[in-house]
Amino acid sequence: MKEVIAIVRMNMMNQTKKALTEAGVDAFFAHEANGRGIGFVNTQILAGAEDGYEEAASLLGEKGKLYPKRVITIVVEDDFVDTVVETLITTNKTGKPGDGKIFVLPIKDAVRVRTGEAGAKSIA
Repeated sequence: MKEVIAIVRMNMMNQTKKALTEAGVDAFFAHEANGRGIGFVNTQILAGAEDGYEEAASLLGEKGKLYPKRVITIVVEDDFVDTVVETLITTNKTGKPGDGKIFVLPIKDAVRVRTGEAGAKSIA
């Protein structure tokens, strides 16, 4: 099993939910988050602001803020990971900074609380 974590734009969530459902993903979690990628901020100016230089802090303006995002977590069988990742990319790619990130992590096991089922049965 694998856990796929996707960070996407807030305004792409409805399209993403629909695309995942059409791809066969029946269960996932989503929550709101705030963040930014390295492309949104000049790291030298940020370092100056963190060191207390008011001039640097004033230059940050909007580039230093955190942007609203959605974090989607999906647990799937190993052979379904490529489908999920491709669906997420196809749905969320605009070619502009801020399109998001996808992380794939191994899952040792999963257990359904209601029934005690473990492994693949717990996520099916």
